[in-house]
Amino acid sequence: MTKKSLGPTRDRKHLRVPVLPDEEAEIKRLAKAANKSVADYLRCVGLGYEVRGILDNRRVEDLLRINGDLGRLGGLLKLWLTNDERTMAFGESTIRALLFKLEATQDEIHAVVRTVVMPRAER
Repeated sequence: MTKKSLGPTRDRKHLRVPVLPDEEAEIKRLAKAANKSVADYLRCVGLGYEVRGILDNRRVEDLLRINGDLGRLGGLLKLWLTNDERTMAFGESTIRALLFKLEATQDEIHAVVRTVVMPRAER
């Protein structure tokens, strides 16, 4: 029986790299975050390739929740601007509080995006 070739073959060589236990844990964590094996992750890093991680599902859920909050707040502001009778009781202080909440929510989105997108060294 002959093996089917799946692409170019490599003469595989193994490199031994001593690391401390905390370094090993961090390398494994980063490889898992990039959805790669440790060997593939180290190969990419060693050859200078950019290792892109997969987005953390919890962070994506946070962004979706924040986006929903912005949509609801925007809807309230739109009702007030159209002089809808349901918003006649809203005074200027309520609208200012709404605008403040919109700004705070935008800041929250930026904070979440920074944790997802920016490399660890730049945080």
